[in-house]
Amino acid sequence: MPLKYALVHEWLTPKATGGSELVVREILNHVEADLYALIDFESTNPDSYLYQRQIGSTFLQHFPFAKNGIQKYLPFLPLAIEQLDLRQYDVILSSSHAVAKGVITTGDQVHICYCHSPMRYAWDLTFDYLHHSKLGRGVAGWMTRYLLHQLRQWDVLSANRVDYFIANSHHTARRIWRCYRREATVIYPPVNVDQFPFLPQKEDFYLTVSRLVSYKQVSLIVQAFNQLQRPLVIIGTGSEMKQIHKLANSNIKILGWQPDEVVKKYMARAKAFVYAACEDFGIALVEAQACGTPVIAYGAGGALETVKDVRSFKDNGTGILFPHQTVDALVETVEKFEIYQDALSPEYMRSHAAQFSPQVFTQRYLDFLNQHHKKGILERDSQNFL
Repeated sequence: MPLKYALVHEWLTPKATGGSELVVREILNHVEADLYALIDFESTNPDSYLYQRQIGSTFLQHFPFAKNGIQKYLPFLPLAIEQLDLRQYDVILSSSHAVAKGVITTGDQVHICYCHSPMRYAWDLTFDYLHHSKLGRGVAGWMTRYLLHQLRQWDVLSANRVDYFIANSHHTARRIWRCYRREATVIYPPVNVDQFPFLPQKEDFYLTVSRLVSYKQVSLIVQAFNQLQRPLVIIGTGSEMKQIHKLANSNIKILGWQPDEVVKKYMARAKAFVYAACEDFGIALVEAQACGTPVIAYGAGGALETVKDVRSFKDNGTGILFPHQTVDALVETVEKFEIYQDALSPEYMRSHAAQFSPQVFTQRYLDFLNQHHKKGILERDSQNFL
């Protein structure tokens, strides 16, 4: 009998278009699976590839304003994901950066989780979240701290429901070990390299594309370019938009949200792509390299796996990394970049980005799936026989 697959993701909305959603799309291109999520607003979106698809959801689907930010219902997310009844399936695939891995499974099922990150606001970003949120102060602050404490306990407990972990980077694999004490196999997420225009001739401006939220450190980039007085274009929107506008001098152009085609044109023409966040993988860094655009990035997290610093790789560098999330470090690194930029080959950057293509992801993911779901089912059958 053919195996029945279910794929579980956190939320499916028109605004959720990041790396985790690319993973879901690529899996569905090659695995015949029923799709589930906490909320689904894509099956009714005519512009979505999921339009009119049958997608299972939870009671959060009917909560007010869930479409524009389900995170406001954070205390309910673990409960909601546990209400999905997946008993009819042989193999559970989850794409998880918060609670998707927490679905309840039986001893007869195999659960393979592609983990984009352990729940960020419960672990690495706890104190950032408390510092920048109104709910982090006073009596509400203590209630928030207790909630995050409970979330961490649930997060560790639910990790035991996963048979096999896949991580989107070695950085994430180390975090999975630190949080859950579980080993993870690294399979880099798919980047649609062929959809990004390659342009070897660059114009005289720098670019950053990011959500304007605190941990992305866009304000740090703005302060650095205020000092440098170099032209900078910012694409993105978020809670720090007003603050960024107040900080920015006349050499900085803030475009807000832009459609993909506009983003790609700016990314291809930019002198360099600047990024100051510590990301688990950092898909935008690879997209820039696909355009032949060098990267100036904070040297931590996934950037260490996707960007080759020209000072260490003189013949095949793809950018330059700065060691600290400080204005001075970024200013100094931009000035060094301008010394080294002629040594960077746009053609090599494009070929370097190709190792993160959807074809590479698909082959590695399907190989892992075929190996481990069969192993899991054989172990299950042998136990049942005994």
